[in-house]
Amino acid sequence: MRTIKAEPISREAYAPFGVYYDYLNPEGYALEGEIHKFYPDRISESAVTRVGYSPIVVRREERRIVKSVEYHTTAPELILPLNDDMIIHVAPASGGTPIPEWTKAFVVPKGTLVKINTAVWHLAPLPVKEEVLHAMIILPECTYANDCRVVDLKEEEQFEIVL
Repeated sequence: MRTIKAEPISREAYAPFGVYYDYLNPEGYALEGEIHKFYPDRISESAVTRVGYSPIVVRREERRIVKSVEYHTTAPELILPLNDDMIIHVAPASGGTPIPEWTKAFVVPKGTLVKINTAVWHLAPLPVKEEVLHAMIILPECTYANDCRVVDLKEEEQFEIVL
């Protein structure tokens, strides 16, 4: 089985798949008041429908073996890890046929919002240290029901993510 080493996320390495921003350690220009700093529009996105903010709970397994992948044709997916750093795996958009050999894995610090571009292959985020990862998924409402193509990988396409 092929292994993929999860690397710390960086702007350059992640650029083909989307953008991210560390909301626990904001940087750049801020609008300041007496007791606050507001960092506007660090990640923006639009949708033609209502947006859902959904919790996801992911159990840590002894081995991080990926057996299926998904993509959305009409919307990016945003993920915010709440209680732990998370691992995400992504592969370039490819017209509906998975290309697991192009997969990269990234370690995303807790509190860092990641935007996965439309049509980029991915699946659930994985916990790094905690037994259970709690994260928020942000997608247009009902994307999971009407724009989510999940593909089971053949045994020879499956891969393990390692730290």
